[in-house]
Amino acid sequence: MAIKRIKAFFEFEAAGGIILALAAIAAMIIANSPLSVWYEAFIHAPVSIRIGEFGIAKDAHHWINDGLMAIFFFLVGLELKREVLIGELSNIKQIILPAGAALGGMIMPAIVYLLFNYNEPDFWKGWAIPAATDIAFALGILSLLGNRVPNSLKVFLVSIAIFDDIGAILIIALFYTNDLSLGSLAVAGLCLPFLYLLNRRNVTSITPYLLIGVIMWIAVLKSGIHATLAGVVLALFIPMFDRTDPEHSPVEELEHDLHNTVAFGILPLFAFANSGISLKGAGFAELFHSVPLGIAAGLFIGKQLGVMIMCWLIFKLGISTMPRGMNFKQIYGAALLCGVGFTMSLFIGGLAFAGDTTLFDERLGIIMGSIVSGIAGYMMLKATLKEDINSTSVDLTRH
Repeated sequence: MAIKRIKAFFEFEAAGGIILALAAIAAMIIANSPLSVWYEAFIHAPVSIRIGEFGIAKDAHHWINDGLMAIFFFLVGLELKREVLIGELSNIKQIILPAGAALGGMIMPAIVYLLFNYNEPDFWKGWAIPAATDIAFALGILSLLGNRVPNSLKVFLVSIAIFDDIGAILIIALFYTNDLSLGSLAVAGLCLPFLYLLNRRNVTSITPYLLIGVIMWIAVLKSGIHATLAGVVLALFIPMFDRTDPEHSPVEELEHDLHNTVAFGILPLFAFANSGISLKGAGFAELFHSVPLGIAAGLFIGKQLGVMIMCWLIFKLGISTMPRGMNFKQIYGAALLCGVGFTMSLFIGGLAFAGDTTLFDERLGIIMGSIVSGIAGYMMLKATLKEDINSTSVDLTRH
């Protein structure tokens, strides 16, 4: 990424993080006000699409989580493909440090969560909830520090979040899959050769990809695998370059077209539909249950430990070096910001527990852990970053 592109991405994601926060706060306020009846009516409103004997009937909450979030995952897939082919993940030397940090930042939170719930096997399925980082929120907090933030720190945090997304996608596919319908899975599989053929024949029109993608999404939805993964798979077949016009990139064009819709439409709607936690009647038993406490501790304690331990090991073994313009205090601040899990944590939490218990609300742990991590990360970086970073900024165009 060139510096100009990093700044544009940083500013865009930061703005999206602010909108996400406002949507989540609005949901919390409404869910604990007389308007809560309308809130519940909205998220449980039945919505169905039917063609003859075939139909899909779900409430609004499921359409948002299974349908609209597939578009979010599609965008994530596009970003991953671009980063691997021409971006930060295309150079092995540049990915070792954030990849290791992300790995540690996924393993340690899971361990911390399981330590809180070691004697409750029914709750072990929530182990992955604190494993993800919300890049929009993290960059939104980082943006509050203005031009004191070195570009190398922004790239480091963004790269960790990218690997976190890869990890979350694999976790959802491998560990949060219901009983499989082989027939539906076969239909989804039949879509792949058609997508491959379109790619090989340099079809750059998006329409045929989307038509096959919709069929694949429906098949995956019916198969037992979470439907949003169809979005990631579809993204991998979108051509990175147009062989007849090197200046045209279908992947980047789609990214540009979808960013506003996802950041300022889909994700805030998701946050609004999933953050409406009612605290009416909630006592200490619910607030301090081992599940929300384990999630909060995983995000705040596990994330920083995992990121810092892996970075220290990588430096100690000489596998990678400290990015120019950064130091351990800044890495620690970034490690704290990685504990802001929100969007992906809410998503995995819904898959893990799906509101099937009244003993606790896992969302309380996500919000508590994210808030504490965000405040701590901001305070740490504010104390360590200098007002003038001209002497430590990185010329990324040389890498």
